[in-house]
Amino acid sequence: MPAEANRDKAAKAAKAAEAAETAETAGAARTDKAAPAGAADRAARTDTGAPRTAPASPLTERQEARRRRILHASARLAGRGGFDAVQMREVAESSQVALGTLYRYFPSKIHLLVATMQDQLEHLHATLRKKPPTGETAAERTAETLMRAFRALQREPHLADAMVRALTFADRSVSPEVDQVSRQTTAIILDAAGLTDPTPDQLAAVRVIEHTWHSTLITWLSGRASIAQVKVDIETACRLMDLTAPEETGTRIRKFR
Repeated sequence: MPAEANRDKAAKAAKAAEAAETAETAGAARTDKAAPAGAADRAARTDTGAPRTAPASPLTERQEARRRRILHASARLAGRGGFDAVQMREVAESSQVALGTLYRYFPSKIHLLVATMQDQLEHLHATLRKKPPTGETAAERTAETLMRAFRALQREPHLADAMVRALTFADRSVSPEVDQVSRQTTAIILDAAGLTDPTPDQLAAVRVIEHTWHSTLITWLSGRASIAQVKVDIETACRLMDLTAPEETGTRIRKFR
């Protein structure tokens, strides 16, 4: 009987949370309706007339706290059992939100796990900033930072596998979440290299390095690459940071030949 009472209490709490979420969403919708006629339609399209994906409304403090609980629950479940262990109903129960509320935040498991990866990278970025890399060149600092990030994910192989699989499976509907992961990875690389105003060539180098880093994660997780091979590939790609530097380019090219 106590167990049934606890379940009933949890169910009532979940319903109350969903009702509050619905009320908040309805309030935002009423605000949107207050816009001038035709404004919503114009905002929903680009200059070429194609539909535009509207940015998400800012979350309230309570909504942000709820979102954080969901992401933490996703990371815990993935850390224990990988991709298959992340079931939306279990995530909802673990984060103490109604299932319908969970789907309003994340339409699918893929959306959720890609957002979880962005959240993990954000925390990792904060940790890396507390102890900046010590390499003499941008290439050395970038490689050092990415290897530290790689080792952090290596300590949670089930979580890393779940997030990378979700990123691999993501289709166009998950583009906003995938873009967030890319922007976070780019920010980590630019910080490591000490670049605040990168040139187009340097941004191109960052993209190549980012692709290499994600690729090495996949090959390592699938057992097709050792940590030593990962290190070599990352260091090789990171040399692009020095090769694309706007000054003394010739000197740097000769250095790495």
